[in-house]
Amino acid sequence: MISVIIPTLNAENSLAATLTALVPAVVDGILREVIVVDGGSSDRTLRIAEAAGVEIVRSAPGRGCQLAAGARAARGAWLLFLHADTVLETGWESEAATFMERVDIGLRPASAAAFRLALDDLGFKPRMVEAGVVLRCTLLRLPYGDQGLLLPASLYRQIGGYRNLEIMEDVDIIRRLGRGRVVIFRSRALTSAMRYKRDGYVRRIGRNLACLVLYLLRVSPRRIARLYR
Repeated sequence: MISVIIPTLNAENSLAATLTALVPAVVDGILREVIVVDGGSSDRTLRIAEAAGVEIVRSAPGRGCQLAAGARAARGAWLLFLHADTVLETGWESEAATFMERVDIGLRPASAAAFRLALDDLGFKPRMVEAGVVLRCTLLRLPYGDQGLLLPASLYRQIGGYRNLEIMEDVDIIRRLGRGRVVIFRSRALTSAMRYKRDGYVRRIGRNLACLVLYLLRVSPRRIARLYR
């Protein structure tokens, strides 16, 4: 059974769609609970979460901190971490169920899985970003947080879980998992292209790549966060 953990901060425009995409997993009986970890929203985020009947955990702001708080509250044998602006594609629950069963019965070692990235924008540039993500995931097995992350709770605890980093918490946990324990699903995670449209695709791609390179060079996440924003 899955515990879904969603960190939020003023996510009223996207949270309802993210939650709606989880309903088929409830119907199939593989989703145990949804935990929204709020970092101090001032909009209607908490009202939407309350209306959906999900569990709410309040936390200091910061995605790494919020994800860790949600994991501590979770009771499921599997954890699925999702961004509040990520909508899983129809049918994701079947692929997830097959993956979890194979791990649970020992047909594959304890592993994590992420989804293929899709951006909610039209044109060549978003498709270019998606192709770049496919290349990164194929060569490096390095999905980012906007692709979701599904893994056994026992494996999450074994590797030390999410760390309280200002940025790059997603890369940090994937590196501790190791590329041999990361699978990329065929199902897509449709993610907001807002940052790309706001900053410009070329500039945002450049910033993302610069952040990754700086992290790999062991620059402090606090310093990297200044560049990302």
